[in-house]
Amino acid sequence: MDNIKDKLIQGNKIFIEAHKKEHYDSLINKQVPYALIISCSDSRVIPEKIFTVDAGELFVIRSAGNVVNDGELATIEYALEHLHIHYVLVLAHTSCGAVKASLEEEKGHYLNKIIDRITLNIKGIKDYDEAIKENAVKTKEYILDKFKDYSFEIETAFYDLKSRKVTFF
Repeated sequence: MDNIKDKLIQGNKIFIEAHKKEHYDSLINKQVPYALIISCSDSRVIPEKIFTVDAGELFVIRSAGNVVNDGELATIEYALEHLHIHYVLVLAHTSCGAVKASLEEEKGHYLNKIIDRITLNIKGIKDYDEAIKENAVKTKEYILDKFKDYSFEIETAFYDLKSRKVTFF
């Protein structure tokens, strides 16, 4: 465990040295992100890197399978009301473990909170890639239903881990 902690500490030192202090200082008292990205927690899917943006540009929610439950709904509400974000993107990706777990009907005490939502979203779909995309579409529809009194644009996109390309659909 000490090796992991040391690796994190060293990474933070490199981050501090590599990034402009002025930019980060400008974000201390305010943030003005122009988009909310709802993405998977998958360690290979990093919206800030995928879209080559700096700190302060995106407000990101990451949850396994880009699932939206109560905590994520509260975060979306905060983004829309307090940060005045008008663009939301639900970002799905290839090889999503949460969707796979749903297709394989895995169980777990807390995992079920994710699996149940995805299972509801992909009802009847057996094709893995189709299920991943449908999960994103149903998440978008769920958000639109919960925030129908708000004015914002919402889209879905698919990130391919192999090509690293994002395709909007």
